[in-house]
Amino acid sequence: MHDLIIRNAEIIDGTGAPAQHGDIAIDDNRITSIGKALGSSRKEVHANGMTLAPGIIDLHTHYDAQLTWDSFATPSTSLGVTTVLIGNCGFTIAPCKPEHRDLTLRNLTHVEGMSLDALRAGVDWAFESYPQYLDLLEQKGMVPNVASYCGHSSLRTWVLGEEASSRAATPKEVAEMKVLLLEAMAAGAVGFATSTLEQHNGENGIPMPSRLADEHEILQLTGALGEAGKGVFMLTKGMTTTVPFLEKVAANNGRPIMIAAMFVDPNDPERVFREFSEIETARSRGRELWGQVGCFPLGMEFTIRHPYPLEAFLAWRPAIEAKDQSEYERILRDPSFRQAIKTEANTKGVPNRFSYHQFDHLTIMSVADPRHQELVQQNIGHLATVAGQDPFDWLLDFALDGEMDAMFDCKLFNTQEDRVKTLLNHPNAVITLSDAGAHLSFLCDAGFGLHLFGHWARDRSDMTLEQAVQLVTSRPADICRIKHRGRLLPGYYADLILFDRNRVGRGPRRRVSDLPGGNTRVDTPAVGLHGVWVNGQRVVNATCPLSAAGCPGVLLRDFLDLR
Repeated sequence: MHDLIIRNAEIIDGTGAPAQHGDIAIDDNRITSIGKALGSSRKEVHANGMTLAPGIIDLHTHYDAQLTWDSFATPSTSLGVTTVLIGNCGFTIAPCKPEHRDLTLRNLTHVEGMSLDALRAGVDWAFESYPQYLDLLEQKGMVPNVASYCGHSSLRTWVLGEEASSRAATPKEVAEMKVLLLEAMAAGAVGFATSTLEQHNGENGIPMPSRLADEHEILQLTGALGEAGKGVFMLTKGMTTTVPFLEKVAANNGRPIMIAAMFVDPNDPERVFREFSEIETARSRGRELWGQVGCFPLGMEFTIRHPYPLEAFLAWRPAIEAKDQSEYERILRDPSFRQAIKTEANTKGVPNRFSYHQFDHLTIMSVADPRHQELVQQNIGHLATVAGQDPFDWLLDFALDGEMDAMFDCKLFNTQEDRVKTLLNHPNAVITLSDAGAHLSFLCDAGFGLHLFGHWARDRSDMTLEQAVQLVTSRPADICRIKHRGRLLPGYYADLILFDRNRVGRGPRRRVSDLPGGNTRVDTPAVGLHGVWVNGQRVVNATCPLSAAGCPGVLLRDFLDLR
């Protein structure tokens, strides 16, 4: 007698093979049989012809802090994700000395748009070293499976302290970081993550520590993966880091490299395709490079009081460094400050940065002053044209007229869907980039897999549903050497999602107040999702998470290459 049989399902197994109709039997935490007439079971679920697929694997999340207070990894599991990779961009909370804890949280507050109050109230600091952090997660338990990168900024802060964001490391300090990284790899890290992206700044606009690393430091630390014989190097790439340099890194350590974030940028729409061409060239020489792509327009909600997309401008730094609100507003009024922003926005060739192109996708979501209520849902580009103003002047004047807390919604990148389609179908792309666990007050892209199934496979027919499932299940599992997950095959772990292919997708965004201290975040509900199982345990039904399910997820620690 089986533990569980899910009957009468359209089974998409994650390999790209055509769907088949039948039943799946699960015993303990693994799939044991697929077919028909599988016998009896202690529990049964009748799929009624709905689609059963492997759970979605999200390779780009930031749940490092949240998992210490929220085992569910809200909202990812409710959106069909059964495995998350944390520590992306190198923004981790381990290793961390007690004297660096608040600095780490303050930096995360800025770079990842997290509530400082929520972080201070929620993070359980019952660790210092990276192995202790993994042990803590395991002790607390988790609903999804979790794999964790060791983060570069945390290594730098441990070794260099407050100077981590201001100088290069000495050879001795690099060697010390490498020892810590090898310790992390031995403890079960999935790899090493860093960022050179110019927009990644911490408290008061200082660069995140990883941005101060020179070529020697990068080669030495990534070389640790080669010495360990396992692991993925994950990099969020800035302008100074080229694909040819990353090919050099891959040649040096022989490990896969994951490059984020590869969007269609309206300021230079061909750049991402040039970089994918360079990736193809590197792969022709035997280097395993992958580009992380998203299937949404990258959109953010923001206010001028907390203008995350605008802080990527170098010219915005005086505003970041303002001592108080009065000085901040004085800077926003300054014509020379505004002109510097306009000049920079018109500069070509700077990737992933707000530009004039975005004003056509910038909408007023809410206002603080009733005088402006009629402007809600209107487009800034249009409003500026009507007023005969430069859009930056209109936006800043509006904010200074009692609207510092007005909420704006901006579609930054990936707004040209025909170009995005090319990215999604690229053989060297991996679809992810939810950023789940970060930017909580700005965005929620955790439902990217459901959107891929509903929008790109069903509504646009740019791929089959079988192909879409493969792109977010077996492909990410294979890249990261995650064993026996990402496919519905006998012997594989029973990470499953059940959904209605005719309805599946994401619902409208909403704001909820479920962070520590009652702080808010952006959320989005699943549509057409009827069940999520992790290691054979149902954790989500058709309407809500199942708190009684406990914590069936496991901390993934074994990532040796599949042979």
